[in-house]
Amino acid sequence: MTATLISPAARVAQIFDTPPVLSLQNVSKTYGDGEGTVTALHPSTLDVRAGELVAINGPSGSGKSTFLSIAGALLRPTAGRVVVVGQDITELSERELPAFRLKHLGFVLQASNLIPFLTVREQLTLVPRLAGEDARAASAQADELLRSLGLADRAGHYPDALSGGQKQRVAIARALMNNPDLILADEPTASLDGARGREVVQMLAQEVKRGNKAAVMVTHDERVLDLCDRVVTIVDGQLSE
Repeated sequence: MTATLISPAARVAQIFDTPPVLSLQNVSKTYGDGEGTVTALHPSTLDVRAGELVAINGPSGSGKSTFLSIAGALLRPTAGRVVVVGQDITELSERELPAFRLKHLGFVLQASNLIPFLTVREQLTLVPRLAGEDARAASAQADELLRSLGLADRAGHYPDALSGGQKQRVAIARALMNNPDLILADEPTASLDGARGREVVQMLAQEVKRGNKAAVMVTHDERVLDLCDRVVTIVDGQLSE
């Protein structure tokens, strides 16, 4: 059988022929009122579909963290709608949001935030174990993710035996443990040098394509933007593509 090659243009057409996993519709965030009102995010609209890694690029204090917190159901917008896998998350109650995040979202933070007394495998299986899920299945899933990210030989190691790049790859694996529809990465290369930063973003991009996930990465690191499918700039709380 002859493999069918898909051109980059055809792939883009396929992506944009599907409904967005994340849709921000005229979303804004302000603090205070009257003359003391501060606008952290001006009305913004953005769609991200499965198979896409979208970078939100901008300087410190530009509104990147506000944007990511709203997209990740950690902060409610002042106005607008945030739709994730068809659910308007602005309509969910505070009690409903944690379960929604656990089922649909995966987070990769600026610092890997690994627990120092847990091995690499245990970092991944902790949440499934606390949730009462099957331990054997969770361990098998963790080992598969670690293999795919080139960390199989580090499964029994503790964080202090890992390099910075390896720690961030463990953080990516941990974010994928719940098979999320949407991955949100907050400055994942901030504590890494150029080579390790590219390695981490390459791994993230590969997992987005392999698992057909949607992903948003906020970053001020312009050295990795070429690895992303789209780059959206944010300056003073205003998005522009």
